[in-house]
Amino acid sequence: MQFKPYLMATSALLAASLSGTAMAQARTGTTAAAANTIEELVVTAEKREQNLQDVPVAISAFTDKTRDVVGIQSIQDMTNFTPGLQYSTSTDRITLRGLGRLTNVLSADASVANYSDGVYETFAVRAGASTLFLDRVEVLRGPQGTLYGRNAIAGAINEVSKRPTKDWYAEVRGAYANYNHSNLEFAVSGPLSDKVQFRLAGQWEDQRDGWIKNTTPGRPSEGGVINTSFLEAQISVQFNDKLEMWSKINYNTWQNGAGGPGAQSGGWSPNIYNADPTHPNQVLPDISPGHPNGGNGFNIIEFPQFATAINEGFGCSGLPTNVVLLSPSGCVNTAHDNPWQKPDPVPYRVRLPNAYTVASEWTYHAPGFDVKYITGGVHYYYHLTGSVPNGTRQAPVDSFTSGATQFFPIESFDYQEHNGFWSHELNLVSTTQGPLQWIAGFYYFKQHYTQPVLTEEDARQTQFNISPPFGVCLSGAAPNLQSITCPTGIGRRFDNRPDVHDTSYATYGQLSYKVLPTLTLTGGLRYSHDRKDGTESVRLLCFGLPACLGGLPPEIFAAPLDLTGVNTVVAAGTGVGIDQIPQGVSGPTVFDPATGFANRHYDASWQAVTGTAKAEWQPDPDTNLYASYSRGYRSGGFNIGIFTVLSFLPFSNKETVDAYEIGLKKNWSNTLQTNMAAYYYSYNNLQIPILVIQGSGPLAQATTSFKNIPKSRSAGFELETLWQPIENLQVILNYSYNNTRIERGTAEDLTDPDALQPGSKPVHTLAQCAAGGAALVGDCVADPNTLGLPNGGFQRIQDLSGNDLPNAPRNKIAVAANYTWRLNSGSITGNVSWSWRDKAYGTLFTRWYNEAPSWDQWDARALWKDSNDKYEVIAYIKNIFNKTGYDQGATSELLNGAVSAVYAAQVAALPAGQLTCSPVVAGGVLNCVQGIRKTFFTTPPRTYGIEFRYKFF
Repeated sequence: MQFKPYLMATSALLAASLSGTAMAQARTGTTAAAANTIEELVVTAEKREQNLQDVPVAISAFTDKTRDVVGIQSIQDMTNFTPGLQYSTSTDRITLRGLGRLTNVLSADASVANYSDGVYETFAVRAGASTLFLDRVEVLRGPQGTLYGRNAIAGAINEVSKRPTKDWYAEVRGAYANYNHSNLEFAVSGPLSDKVQFRLAGQWEDQRDGWIKNTTPGRPSEGGVINTSFLEAQISVQFNDKLEMWSKINYNTWQNGAGGPGAQSGGWSPNIYNADPTHPNQVLPDISPGHPNGGNGFNIIEFPQFATAINEGFGCSGLPTNVVLLSPSGCVNTAHDNPWQKPDPVPYRVRLPNAYTVASEWTYHAPGFDVKYITGGVHYYYHLTGSVPNGTRQAPVDSFTSGATQFFPIESFDYQEHNGFWSHELNLVSTTQGPLQWIAGFYYFKQHYTQPVLTEEDARQTQFNISPPFGVCLSGAAPNLQSITCPTGIGRRFDNRPDVHDTSYATYGQLSYKVLPTLTLTGGLRYSHDRKDGTESVRLLCFGLPACLGGLPPEIFAAPLDLTGVNTVVAAGTGVGIDQIPQGVSGPTVFDPATGFANRHYDASWQAVTGTAKAEWQPDPDTNLYASYSRGYRSGGFNIGIFTVLSFLPFSNKETVDAYEIGLKKNWSNTLQTNMAAYYYSYNNLQIPILVIQGSGPLAQATTSFKNIPKSRSAGFELETLWQPIENLQVILNYSYNNTRIERGTAEDLTDPDALQPGSKPVHTLAQCAAGGAALVGDCVADPNTLGLPNGGFQRIQDLSGNDLPNAPRNKIAVAANYTWRLNSGSITGNVSWSWRDKAYGTLFTRWYNEAPSWDQWDARALWKDSNDKYEVIAYIKNIFNKTGYDQGATSELLNGAVSAVYAAQVAALPAGQLTCSPVVAGGVLNCVQGIRKTFFTTPPRTYGIEFRYKFF
């Protein structure tokens, strides 16, 4: 029965094509007036210019004109009108038809390839660049495993720049919007000679006031705070009637506050929920005197599980003394009922000190075919700083005293990307008009990046700048853990420095043959090879935890401990227990006593043959019915750097997909166009980052691992409609249905480690865990936080089958209508649009605590053009009703860990429901559960503004 919707959709496509053919054959007389005819749109999705309706691929294409009228000002706006497309503004990640990038680790490839003028681009945000720079954007849905290959297992986005003109052209634009947002743009283009043309364009964009008020005094507002500059130069040369060249270079810089990619990566964490599985989705009561744990508060656990430093929120527990708070709201999280305020003591900053992009295209027109060489690359330095924990989760606690130790717990992170890559592509494309069309090519890609990430401690916490007590530490001598001389700290608890090279090459070919005047068959193959090699260096310190000093609590004595060489925490490759040399790692970890860093080397290769087979039936010029099979591939990678120490499981296998699609592109008349597609994807070894427990005991770490999900699938139906019922009126209606499912796989849910929440599917029962045995190896690990409590005591692996894929809303709808009034002085166009998006889940576990609710948004804009097409004024308002939207699924975390046994009496005296603690006291601590914290990722609030444009010529 599960295939019934797709069978119905397929039948509908076939019936529509047949009925449309009959209508076309029956039509007589004149067509609609040319003024009310839907314009043809030329795209280069298959590396040659074609009418969009003639390409047997599901494509959403946005011209500069369409974007101006409908109000598509960013890639987030583009998702509203692109079936199956999802984009996380805060992390610059794309998902398409349920498949996407869920991590910013650069050694993990994206699922959607982003190309700017044929050159691979890393920042997807550029697809939303101003219409002064982009002529059109093409979103190719489905695996593009032949002509694109690299990172195109889910699809590809083509950004096509506006090119130099043979006639002189110059334009300036200026805009102002609420939140003190300014934008200035210019472009000039024209001939330098009869064979040489140039284009120069630039932009400066600035927003002074953020959408989010920071309620901590002295801290700036956040959300959309940017100061960016962009400059681009192009040149086009026609050497003769056979050889031509086009090249561009652009420079980009950001000096942002909390704005741009990464600025809101911590999300919005409004409330803490009851962790009792009998009360799901229940927000805890507000904090009050004697009730420090509340739904509107912070994490108050002293030593959160997996942490290596004391928690700043412990200052809100009522247990320590001399607490200094930075916010007048005290221990109330001001974000608890409003995404547009936060009490963040460490503001975010986003910097792109420099980013260069070069692209060059050389074309030689030979008899019967073109030879095209495309080369280019990107080099950039990206720098992000913010709070730990990030988002709205950091309590504004400056300091407190716990027993004999004073703590200054505020911590920040420093994340950087130094990334450079260059590609070469050679295409041979047929240009004859015969029944056989072909394309062949070779592709080469080379990348080198470093991605350091570290934490910075408060300078007053001087223990992070000294050697451990007695001048020794347990580093670099695993498995014997001999005490050796330890280098001093440099004010960093965590410091990870990956350095990776990536080399990829491919060769491909595709043939299309028109076997009948109405039937074309296409086949293509691509061979791809990827190699990644590099190093990772890490240092990890511990301070203030009893586990670091044999159970001695910081209330009695606190000193730092270097964990870098503890092979149950940081993988050393000793071959003992879990500490094996994992796949993709070249040898044992090497410890450098001079720096305190542990270093290891990675090297692995992946390869695949992918391709496509298509049948295309065009019974008349207005009908294109196609069916296709495609195989896509994404290379494996390493989970290194951000979110991990040296992992015991860093390697991920390659991922493949078998995709089946049937589509219909139909012009029912000159005024109505519908494009439909139904698809079914079968994924093998889908790469999903998931939190796992590394090691065991009180020093175990939670680290992100790239897990290969053995089997999963995605199936759906998409509709794009363009209707012009009368002259000057246009209506757009787009809809997508995407049903994703994991069919086979297992994992542990760290938000529900005991697998007790509604919907959980533990592999083993509690009775089986209690009985033990060889069959339970790797499962039923003791849970210190619930040991001795009803139904507790064991962390259990769950069966993933039946869960949705992350960030894949089941339904999406978008409607836009615009009307143009023609006046003697010019024209006025008004547009109103509405979009609605279904709920989505941010992780592999389809649970209430990972659900972002459905949401909708209304936008409107008006455009005035003078009769000479020199002046243009645009007024707009987005998110008219100021609703909270969600650009991806929610994530969650279980607030659990330990409290020093020194406070046992005070904890026992807390009212019922404040902390749920295990009756088993071990290692000098009480192990407790506080609740579940849920994090959302929101779209901007209401924005409005006005833009002026002037063309000189």
